[in-house]
Amino acid sequence: MDLDAIQQIFFQECEEGLAGMEGAFAAIRAEAYDAETINGIFRAVHSIKGGAGAFGHERLQAYTHQYETLLDLLRNGSLALTPPLVDVIVAAFDMLSDHVTAARDAGAAPDDAAMLARLIAAASGDAGAAEPAPAPVAAADAAPAGVADDFDDLMALLDDMGGAVPPSADDADTDLLVAEPTTPDWHVHFRPTASAFDNGAEPLLLLRELARMGGRVLSCDTSAVPSLAAMDPVCGYLAWNVALPGSLDGEDIRAVFEFSDGGTITLTQGMPEPAPAPVAEPIDVQAPAPAPVPAPAAAPVAVAAPAPVAPPAPPPVATAPAPRPAPAPAPVAAPAAVVSQTIRVDLDKLDRLVNLVGELVITQAMLAQRLSGNDMGGCPELTDLDHLTRELQESTMAIRAQPMKTVFSRVPRIIRELEGETGKRVRLDIEGEMTEVDKTVVERIGEPLTHLIRNAVDHGLETTEERIAAGKSAEGVVRLSAAHQSGRIVITVADDGRGIDRTRVRAKAVERGIIPADAMLSDEEIDNLIFAPGFSTAATVSNISGRGVGMDVVRKNVQALGGRIGIQSRMGHGSSFSLSLPLTLAVVDGMIVTVGDQTYVIPLSHIVESLRPSDRAVTAIGPDGAVLDVRGSYVPIYPVAEQLSLRGGERDPAKAVLIVVEGANGQAALLVDTIQDQRQVVVKSLEANYQAIEGLAGATILGDGRVALIIDVDALTARRIRPTRGMLQLAHAA
Repeated sequence: MDLDAIQQIFFQECEEGLAGMEGAFAAIRAEAYDAETINGIFRAVHSIKGGAGAFGHERLQAYTHQYETLLDLLRNGSLALTPPLVDVIVAAFDMLSDHVTAARDAGAAPDDAAMLARLIAAASGDAGAAEPAPAPVAAADAAPAGVADDFDDLMALLDDMGGAVPPSADDADTDLLVAEPTTPDWHVHFRPTASAFDNGAEPLLLLRELARMGGRVLSCDTSAVPSLAAMDPVCGYLAWNVALPGSLDGEDIRAVFEFSDGGTITLTQGMPEPAPAPVAEPIDVQAPAPAPVPAPAAAPVAVAAPAPVAPPAPPPVATAPAPRPAPAPAPVAAPAAVVSQTIRVDLDKLDRLVNLVGELVITQAMLAQRLSGNDMGGCPELTDLDHLTRELQESTMAIRAQPMKTVFSRVPRIIRELEGETGKRVRLDIEGEMTEVDKTVVERIGEPLTHLIRNAVDHGLETTEERIAAGKSAEGVVRLSAAHQSGRIVITVADDGRGIDRTRVRAKAVERGIIPADAMLSDEEIDNLIFAPGFSTAATVSNISGRGVGMDVVRKNVQALGGRIGIQSRMGHGSSFSLSLPLTLAVVDGMIVTVGDQTYVIPLSHIVESLRPSDRAVTAIGPDGAVLDVRGSYVPIYPVAEQLSLRGGERDPAKAVLIVVEGANGQAALLVDTIQDQRQVVVKSLEANYQAIEGLAGATILGDGRVALIIDVDALTARRIRPTRGMLQLAHAA
């Protein structure tokens, strides 16, 4: 695996670490945290720091070093977790996310000077201070991150570390050092392995990190250096003895070597111990948990102790070669934790598997079609094959499934930004974040969800003064939930704000020419006006809203996913937006119908019922319209042949079959000739293979080899004006 591939794994683990931190912050705000919550945040930041150093992301490494210093003070009890301090570490997390994004996309690092000043102030006990940021490290002063390839570079580094001059005052870590340590110095003996430069490793990076922490080289052991004729330029032969200030935490020093590529490391406090002899067999153990700084009496502390019991004889000089972990960092798991049995698979390979399973479903349907003509429709083997094929398809879809947590984890930061921009106080409640859905849906639902959240805070929630005057709590509530319902996923964004002012919405729609002034609309139809292009009730255009494009984008993106959106609102009590989406975009259960000489598929997720209407159940509206009486409710009838401009096809409801469907435009009745079958079909994209066609969502291949088009229920029922309430009342009276 090349270095770029390893670096991509590092960024994937960064995203996982950031998501875990976001969950920890939610627990902290809900006051449902413990010491392990803080430890988890610290480990995530520490792992990002280690990987950043390994791949040369110096700005990210410097920032995370300052961040983890504050978190270390929190976890060891030196600082109490007060509300101002929570604000600091959460704001620092947002900046860390920006740093990771910049490093991953090779963009410019964010300006973190002000945030670094807040971290330094918070570490000194003043979480509310905002001191001027220290001057950034000049590029010329920053330690190079490349692999040393000549002896001069090594000697220059040794000169810098061996001198009596302390680190530069411009160093980002200077504020963390104590000039006169009150405890004995730490002493590190470090001997890399002969293969120290394999896999892109660089021992000098570790020495540079020790130098930043105030370390200085006491001696360099050159006894293993061979003659010039026998020297291998890619082998390591040197060992170092380095002294560091006793004020440092031993765990911080151990952390420098956490991602080293093997070797012998000994850490002692007090008088330096003699260099240990190399150990023949490396012992792959984890570093012990951080311990308090020992008393002034010299006592060696091992970087990694052999498990399970340390030798009792004093003095306990422990020596163990550094483990050889994977170059990409990962959070250090607790000793009792169960190792997650996972494997990373390239998405292209997974997509190919899904396509092959889809072809298998088609082949199975063809086999069933052919055998059904030979009196083998009841063959038990064929039934077993059908069950196994469906189970294989569902299992394959489950591999692509991801929890909604990957999307929901971004929402707390959006809420924090909106609180700052609007001045409102908002509490976010999240439910069902572990609900799983297809990866494609997860990737494409982020933008609509962001628009809905911003709309809820900006338009839905009142200001603090308005809420108090209305008898509500000063803090507004936004609820975000996800759940499986009837083979679909329903995502709901609700608020307890002012609700939709339908009088104002209607007036704005008339003002913008969206509807005529004399239009008769139901409450549901007025609510849906907010999705019209260019519609907005905002008095002024701001960074959040006012241009009338957000809700229009929401509806289009949801419909592109084969979903629909519904609204429920009560004046003074709030609004709720529900997004109903398919669990997968690859395979759907559908009803196969005939219209003229064509075959179509209607997704079962939209179908409510099918029926043959009586003469009294159908009422004509206008010259060519009709409505169906479904147990006292009137729904418009859409002849599929007419909607898709087909020459054949039945148009008389009395001679056809009506399929009642539920879509984004409410209930409707699709008029078709006959119903053939109900079957699972594989969705093939029309856009990728031909072109987009209005009213059609895709195509599939039936068991007899014919191509059937899949009807887009929402688009089909939106192509004609639906009957208004007055028209339905007139039909009922007739």
